[in-house]
Amino acid sequence: MSTNLQSMALSVPHSGSIEAYISAVNSIDMLSADEERSLAERLQNEGDLESARKLVMSHLRFVVHIAKSYSGYGLPQADLIQEGNIGLMKAVKRFDPTVGVRLVSFAVHWIKAEIHEFVLKNWRIVKVATTKAQRKLFFNLRKAKKRLGWFTHEEVQKVAEELGVSEREVLQMEARMSSQDQSFDLSADDDESGNFAPVQYLEDKSENVEAQVINDDWEDTATTRLHAAIRTLDERSQHIIQTRWLADDKLTLQDLADQYQVSAERVRQIEKNAIKKLQAAML
Repeated sequence: MSTNLQSMALSVPHSGSIEAYISAVNSIDMLSADEERSLAERLQNEGDLESARKLVMSHLRFVVHIAKSYSGYGLPQADLIQEGNIGLMKAVKRFDPTVGVRLVSFAVHWIKAEIHEFVLKNWRIVKVATTKAQRKLFFNLRKAKKRLGWFTHEEVQKVAEELGVSEREVLQMEARMSSQDQSFDLSADDDESGNFAPVQYLEDKSENVEAQVINDDWEDTATTRLHAAIRTLDERSQHIIQTRWLADDKLTLQDLADQYQVSAERVRQIEKNAIKKLQAAML
């Protein structure tokens, strides 16, 4: 879809009267079956974006109708419509007029899919549904709940049976949907002496800042002293310590024995004496 088409389809007002937008899209003429098929064929065969624009514009009213059914989630109507419009454009792009179904029947799935994704991402800070089964349960649970308050045991059994899930999953989803987001910080108008927020009592006990600073300081000091001690060794001992203990690609005793043309045991003795000198220097 072109940028112009996207901006035209998604120009849902976030401020002011959304009724004006709804009135505008309802005034757009609907297409007959023949007109719709002709436009879809031109889009499919020729990539005609003007045909795509007409298909989208003539179906914006259906997006509004579908979006209204999601008003119970407390999300802005304009955002729901906007997401539905994205689904409509995806449907228009994939619509095959040779199948023999009207675009509105094909587009319903795409429109609802985009709105579903938006609701799940924005209804709570913490996601309430991540798997396909949980998503199905999330949207169907609201329809199944006929009254305010918690489900009775009989209602839980009925919903679980109708949706093909366990009673435990129904209860878990009901608890998630009934919970409210908790602000991490106190709001500006809260009295700090009387109210509490997680920021006031959630403490990260996994790290001791004082101990970490002491350890870091000790490691820095030890590293400095170690390098100073190594410099007191003779050149051959320095090389053996560096290549045996400090290098990324460490050498074996035999590698060094071959370099210095001595036995591996002699290299081990030099290494042992060097380590003793370093230990004494580090005390």
